[in-house]
This record gives sequence, structure tokens and C-alpha cells, in this order.
Amino acid sequence: MSTEDDVAHGPMKKLSSVLSSLQDKLHKNKNERKAVSPLLGSASASPVAQERNQAGMHFFFEYLVVVSLRKKMEEEGYEPHVNYQFPKAMSRTQKEEEEKCLKAITLFCFPEGISWVPLTEYRSETFSFVLTEIDGTRRNGYCRRLLPHGKGARPPEAYCIISRVACFGLFSKIFDEVEKRGQISKAMIYPFMQSLREAPFPAPGNTVRIKSFIPESGTEIISLTRPLDSWLEHVDFHTLFRCLTEEEVLQVFAATVLERRILFIAEELSTLSQVLHAVAALLFPFVWQHTFISIVPRVLLDVYLAPTPYLLGAQSSLLHLLNDHSDLLIVDLAGQTESKFISKIGDEDTLIPANLQEELLRELCKRKHNATTEELNLVVSEAFLTFFVKTVGHFAHHIKRPNKMLGTFQKKSFLKAVEPKSSQNFVKQFIQTQMFDLFIQEEEKQPNHEGFFHKKIAEYQEKRKKEKSKSGWIKGVVV
Repeated sequence: MSTEDDVAHGPMKKLSSVLSSLQDKLHKNKNERKAVSPLLGSASASPVAQERNQAGMHFFFEYLVVVSLRKKMEEEGYEPHVNYQFPKAMSRTQKEEEEKCLKAITLFCFPEGISWVPLTEYRSETFSFVLTEIDGTRRNGYCRRLLPHGKGARPPEAYCIISRVACFGLFSKIFDEVEKRGQISKAMIYPFMQSLREAPFPAPGNTVRIKSFIPESGTEIISLTRPLDSWLEHVDFHTLFRCLTEEEVLQVFAATVLERRILFIAEELSTLSQVLHAVAALLFPFVWQHTFISIVPRVLLDVYLAPTPYLLGAQSSLLHLLNDHSDLLIVDLAGQTESKFISKIGDEDTLIPANLQEELLRELCKRKHNATTEELNLVVSEAFLTFFVKTVGHFAHHIKRPNKMLGTFQKKSFLKAVEPKSSQNFVKQFIQTQMFDLFIQEEEKQPNHEGFFHKKIAEYQEKRKKEKSKSGWIKGVVV
């Protein structure tokens, strides 16, 4: 995890330590800043995989592990451990690095802790988490928990895939195939994952087909397609709008866009991961730069005390442990009461100007009741993208480039040009956020005129010109 100044605080120190070493139970050497070991060592690979790695191409995944719960020897409760891993590390150094990383992975697969009992029924669920290294590199963990094949009461187990790729729907389908093979034999998982690892990762909108043999079924062709809009391929807005009203979504968005501390509560892990990723997606083209943990393990719960901005998700069973609600927005996704907000600062419904709130609500109300994921994603993303186009879309006119060199953002002239003037206070706060600052830094280096956001800005500005021209012509006729 990041070792910026905020790591010196107790909760952030604990969060940083978990990925570098869980052996010290997150409390060893509190005043020392640790660099996080690479999440994944260089696993053994086939010649095809080695060539792709040297060429800098993405794999579908880096790890697949199966995490089971085993009873503790000398005390009550269960502890997670890895009983299957693909691919395996070959060298001793790789194995040592992997051991640290795998302990972190097991923690996120079973964040509840040791309080498990054998079960005869368990509804499988799929969720995701993000692991961040000291250099800001993020890897996605996709997890499916289910009751393993067998008879009698038994604890659940988890299949977990670690990948640099953010595409929840794609990996949900991969899990379907892994689960199907795992019910026959874990040995059946290996050839499928080997084929997947060597397959070219498709471009947005494209499909890759994997051949896989299953006894008694023969050779199957599995088609895996990436969504066309790559920034939405990890997102499904259905859960967000099932849990919250449009007005509540706007308040959460307002707190998020101004980089506040926000904690989501739900019992189901899948609900937490889907909602947090959906909220982060509302920020496009900006990117959340602070702590993001869609599912906070019980042992890391104190991270909510950190003074820096965060998006956190915690299970309902841990709510009674959250004693400090100051300067914190707590959203109860499973709440049956009139308000879903357990704790608020109090100004969330006034942060966004009233006229822009009304426009957002009108656009969000265009959602169809039975909309597909793609249809819903389009309506929601367009609404919030248009919000940013209208509030800060004029930024490019205020980046001065003498002699086509590195640009300089002119903050004062930019703020003065904000329209309508009722939006100035919001924009003044927004441009102080880290997400806006990093966005502008990239634009100062090299503008991305071909980017989707820039195209939307150009379309909006062209529309405004035509409206002004038409308005001027009508006035001339009237005069």
C-alpha cells in the first residue's frame, strides 16, 4: 500500500502492513514505513506465456487460488489457507514473496474472520477487491465463494483470481467454467486456466474463444467478450440503484467527488463490491486516488479512523464496532428505514448546485425498469459525464502552451469562466481535489484530444454555438 504521510497514522499503517507481511499481525514496528512486496511473483510459465510477458502484453490473470477454511488446532474457529494454486512459483525467492501475498489474498477472501461453522447450504456469491502496491499499481481480486462438492456439513471455500484487468462480468463467466470443472476434479481446472493464460487478451468489444475438454462432454468452445466501453467493464449499476434512490445516489456522488470519507455497510460481499465500483465509475473521466477497499476485513476495520479520504465497504455484522462517526458518511445499503444514511456531515444534499441536481435527476429517471446492464450503464454514465462536461469541460481553454511546450493550467481564469455562476462554489472545491489535480497534470503534459471525454466536450460546445447562433438570429428577426 502507499507509504505517503497518511500511512504514519495507526489505521493507515495497519492497512499498509497487511500486504507486506501478515505474519506480524499488522502491529510490528509501527514507526517504520514498509515497502510493499510485489503482489505476485514471477510464476512459472509456458514458452508462449514467457514470450507474451517479454512483449509487455497482458495476461487474463496472474494467479488462480482456491482458499479453504480449516479448523484451528489449539483454539476454536477456522483459518483460511490456500489448497490450490495455478501457476506455481519455481524459485525459493518467488515462493517467499508469494507466501506473503497469499496471506493477504486469503484475508480478503474470508474477511469475516474465524467465526465460521460447517454448513449444508450456502448461496454462492461473487465479489471483487483491489490490492494496491506502494507505487500505486492496482491488481484486481475476483472471488467466488461456494460450498465445495461433497456430503454433510462443511465450510465454504473460495476461488480467487488475481488480475491486472478490471472486468467483473468477464471473470464471473470464467468462474462459472472454473466452478464446473472443480466439481469434477481440481485437476480439470489446470488445462482450462493454462489455455486462458496463453490466450490473447481481447481489445474492448472483441471476443476470444477458448477450447477446453470436459470428460463426458467433449471439447467445448468458451467465448469471452469484453464490453465496448472499457471504463465500464468492471461496473454494473443495477445494485447501486436497487439499494439507493436517485436522490441518495446524488448525495453519495457529491461526497465522493469532493473526496470525503465514505463507508458503505451491507451484509452481502457482492453488494459491497458492486456498489463501491459503481460509485467510483460515476467519477469518469476522473479517477479516485485515495484508499479504496470494497470489502474491509475485520482485522483491518480500524482503517475507518484514518483522517484521509476513502471509499470503504464493511459487512453489517461489524457495524457495532464503528464507534466514531465524526466527519463520516456512513451508507447502509441494506437499511429498511426511510434514510439510508447512518451518519452524515449534513451538507451532502447542497454540495451540487440545485439546477445541476435537477438535470441529473431528469437523466437518471430515463432508466428503464427492465434495462440490460449495457443500457443502464449508458444512461447513468452519460448523465454524470455530461455533468462534468458542463462544470469543468472548458478546462482546455485555460491551459497555456508557450511554444507548444509543457502546458500551465490557469486556475483563476478557469474559475472566472465557469457557467452558470451558481456552479462556481462547487467547481472551486472540486479543483482542489487530488483527482482533478492529477487529471490536469496529465493534460498539461499531453492533451488527449481523441479521448471520449474530449469528444463529449466538443459535441457540447458545438451544440452551444448552434443554440447561441439560433438565439441571435431569432432576436434579430424580432428586432
